[in-house]
Amino acid sequence: MIVTGTHAVNRKARDSTSPITVITGAELARSGQLNLTDAITRVNPAINIQTRGSDTAALTGSIRMRGLNPNEVLVLVDGKRRHVTGNVVQNPGPQFGSTPVDLNMIPANAIDHIEVLQDGAAAQYGSDAIAGVVNIITKKQDHGLHMTAQTGANAYSGTGWNYQLNADGGMKLGRDGYLHLSGQVYHTDHFFLDTQDHRLLPYAPPGANTVGYYGILPGAIKVPYNSNKIMSTPEETRENLGIDFGKKVSSTVDFYGLITYAHRHAEAIQNYRIPTIAPTLYPTGFSPIEAIEENDYQANLGFKGSHLFGFDWDVSTEYGADEDDINTINTANTGMLGRSCQTTNRALPYFSSQGCGYSPTSARAETYRNAMWTNNLDIRRGFRIADAVPMTLAFGGQHRLEMYDIVAGEPPSYEAGGTQGYAGAAPQNAGSWSRNIWAAYIDDDFHPLPKLDIDLAGRFEHYTDSGNTENGKISARYDFTKRIAVRATISNGFRAPTLAEQHYSALSVGPTSASGLLPVASEAARTLGASALKPERSTNASGGVVLEPVRNFHVEADVYQINLRDRIVQGGSVVGAQAITAIEQMGYTLPGGATLSNPTGFSAYFFSNGASTRTQGLDIKADYRLRLQRYGSVVLSMALNLNRTTLTHNGLSAAGRPLLNAQTISYLTTESPRSKIVLNAYYTIGHWDVNLRQTRYGETVGMLTYQDWTPASAICPLTGGALRGSNTCFAQFKNTPRWLTDLELGYRFNDHWHVAVGANNIFNLRPRKVPAYLASNGVNVYDSASAQVPMTGGYYFGRVNADF
Repeated sequence: MIVTGTHAVNRKARDSTSPITVITGAELARSGQLNLTDAITRVNPAINIQTRGSDTAALTGSIRMRGLNPNEVLVLVDGKRRHVTGNVVQNPGPQFGSTPVDLNMIPANAIDHIEVLQDGAAAQYGSDAIAGVVNIITKKQDHGLHMTAQTGANAYSGTGWNYQLNADGGMKLGRDGYLHLSGQVYHTDHFFLDTQDHRLLPYAPPGANTVGYYGILPGAIKVPYNSNKIMSTPEETRENLGIDFGKKVSSTVDFYGLITYAHRHAEAIQNYRIPTIAPTLYPTGFSPIEAIEENDYQANLGFKGSHLFGFDWDVSTEYGADEDDINTINTANTGMLGRSCQTTNRALPYFSSQGCGYSPTSARAETYRNAMWTNNLDIRRGFRIADAVPMTLAFGGQHRLEMYDIVAGEPPSYEAGGTQGYAGAAPQNAGSWSRNIWAAYIDDDFHPLPKLDIDLAGRFEHYTDSGNTENGKISARYDFTKRIAVRATISNGFRAPTLAEQHYSALSVGPTSASGLLPVASEAARTLGASALKPERSTNASGGVVLEPVRNFHVEADVYQINLRDRIVQGGSVVGAQAITAIEQMGYTLPGGATLSNPTGFSAYFFSNGASTRTQGLDIKADYRLRLQRYGSVVLSMALNLNRTTLTHNGLSAAGRPLLNAQTISYLTTESPRSKIVLNAYYTIGHWDVNLRQTRYGETVGMLTYQDWTPASAICPLTGGALRGSNTCFAQFKNTPRWLTDLELGYRFNDHWHVAVGANNIFNLRPRKVPAYLASNGVNVYDSASAQVPMTGGYYFGRVNADF
């Protein structure tokens, strides 16, 4: 039975007017993945994640559905809107600038099942429900104890060892209540690629023109060839807690609640800095580390009841927040190191005690907080029109208060060019912002004919910062027989610009480069052509068939199209002197020597309503249960997603320049797989069980920047400028299709104990490596914006389950 996408009761997923996939907790466990974001991508072909996160984005889990931005996927927990992360995703790609719900901060062992609605649902749930809805249903059993321990590693590399300990159980609260507690502890080490930073070599690439190359010459300080570990995954330790409870207040009223809390400490390694960058502190060079101390929590409380003038009702309040302290460690502020006593501002405390030319090696860069307080009233009643037509009428309202805070970092993190790896937020970039959202909806599900189901939904929302929006949805389903049905939906939707998209800024600093994201409301961004953000608008249409050709064989196929206007994307990128001016206008100070030696290494950009796109695709899923009598039984399943996004409009800045270039267009259109298919066989016989999964990822295509091994004399024909670092000329790179094989073998000793061993990606397949001239410093060997196969390769694990 499902509760997502409908207000009708006793509705099964296969009876839905819109495509819904139900993923059980057992399926998630058999994925072999410890993180929920990784697990859900293993079993649902419409959901993918990026190859590698960059900067603080590596510290947050985000998913793409149908190739769209994570902000365009709504996440619910028990039907209630979940708050989002405070950590803005800065990865290049469709997810750029998003503040998604971090699924990994929800206790995975608290999940009973997940309902994935693959359809637009803004008319039912409000902003963000454009690509679809992920509704996580938690466990509410009042008995039992379940414990799990799993450990594993990326065996082919010898790194990335991880473990997770889970426990959840239920108990009665009196005679008519329940309490279910869930807790888990997770840890993973860094996963490293064995790559070679060509800056540590005493020569240029064979046969190349050495003019314009830089490297450590013979006689200079020698460091290990694999010192640059930028192509890695973070080290992370996380603790999660879930408390689910409910109790009857009277014969017709129930009190319920859910409290979740998670703490995360994670560290992501940045590019290696060669010995000449900060020789007094790091004579053999150093790799800055971005670290996060994160606290994530939400409390849902409510009362629900029945027989109120014939209506069922539900009134609830939810408050949730995500708080992130971003720190840079093992770092240096090279601008401070280069200061002389004559230019030192002795009023600054870190100079008064340490003297001239001092830099700390760690600093808090900034603190982010994203909070949401939501209040809901939902009313529903089933009755018959004219005593003949059954109908479910639902209506209600919602108030939501959203709050976003940026707290400035410590002065060494942002002054004199900022700390290497990640410059902190200066006081002029800090602030607190909030907005109120008021909403009302109505939903009418009725059967004018016994075999025809029609669902009409409408919603009005008012945003105090971006105005009003009205959205509607019409869904219909006709069952010709119990084995053949057709369904179709058309709706419009919206996504309001988030507070982070409107006010967030960031500066990433390299030894001779910097990249600045400017808030659209700033004067600096306006000088580059930025304008105030407006909501994204969508039109969704889908249609399909539901079949059961023979008993126990189910097939669903749906085509869809999503027209998305005014997409909020990275736009208005500029490089060189214009970027330097804009960054300095924000109050940042850049290292003077770096700007003189490499002005093209500096870029600035902002968010904009810079694109309109059309996404078209096909979803097919099928399953068949085959009973083999004394030879056991096998459940076969297939799920396929075909997806294509095209750009229908490229916006212009106020200065008349196109907002998107070939690279940012590829982020939206070709960096997600054109197809993905998941084939699964789950076989059980006696005490044994085997799960075999084959996953095929289709092609992705990226437009990559020419990097430092590109000859300095190479010219971009479109501009006449240097090809290296150009934001006009790019190299097309294709990640060809890949098949991954996952296998798990389990044995149940008795009703209480079960063990399993398995391997994901047995044959250790990786993405294609990019050519040397596209691999920055020689170590960024994959297209990190691609959402194809993981870069981590084969993963081997063992798991023990105990049930009492």
